[in-house]
Amino acid sequence: MGNHIFRLIQKSPGGIKRVLLEWLEIVLGLMVFSFGVHLTIYANIGLAPWDCLGMGLAKHTPFNYGISMTLIAITVLVIDIALKEKIGFGTVIDALLTGNFVQAFNYLNKFPENKSILLGIVIMLAGFVFMAVGMWMYMSAEQCCGPRDALLVGLGKRMSKIPIGIVEVILWAVVLLIGYLLGGPVGIGTLISTFGAGVVMQLVYSMIGFEPRKLNHRDVPNVIRSMKYPVREINEEMGSCLQPGSLPEVK
Repeated sequence: MGNHIFRLIQKSPGGIKRVLLEWLEIVLGLMVFSFGVHLTIYANIGLAPWDCLGMGLAKHTPFNYGISMTLIAITVLVIDIALKEKIGFGTVIDALLTGNFVQAFNYLNKFPENKSILLGIVIMLAGFVFMAVGMWMYMSAEQCCGPRDALLVGLGKRMSKIPIGIVEVILWAVVLLIGYLLGGPVGIGTLISTFGAGVVMQLVYSMIGFEPRKLNHRDVPNVIRSMKYPVREINEEMGSCLQPGSLPEVK
């Protein structure tokens, strides 16, 4: 299904149709990613920092995990905007849908609670694979990444003397501490998520030949302009921004 969408997008010359197909690609990718997150929760051996925060918040509010994660994502999105980070439709769609998709998978799962640490580790690693495939699908639309990634970039720019990896660890530590204080599940899975998810994702990306750093992400204004002035590729850093004056005149 995902490859079929990719082929449709490649054949589309641009404009509204192309953007709509990209949004469909983003939604499908987020569904796959969310199923992976669901598996890491079902593993029942401790959660990743952001999921720990979501579960902790759900314990102290009338909201379930999905709504709690959506509220957290929207809050982070507002911070991203305040930090003047690049925001795309993909960022907004991620903020609104991912937590609710995960909640839906949690609700639909009728399997008994996992109580095996070894099986939990296997389930969590499988979840990382689905998360990597989902990220490949929605990032390939090139409409920017999720709110949390944008927050990391924004903080990294303002803490330029500190390596981005250390900034990420600091961010995770703060999020995890708040989640733990709120009663979010912490365990061996938390360590595996923190240090192992990136490794598994990199292995998957290497197998499918995907390099996120080569993507040319488009923010909301550029996507809106591309719907009016269809152009296959926007590369702001090379100066080829979508401007009406940059289009050839029709004689």
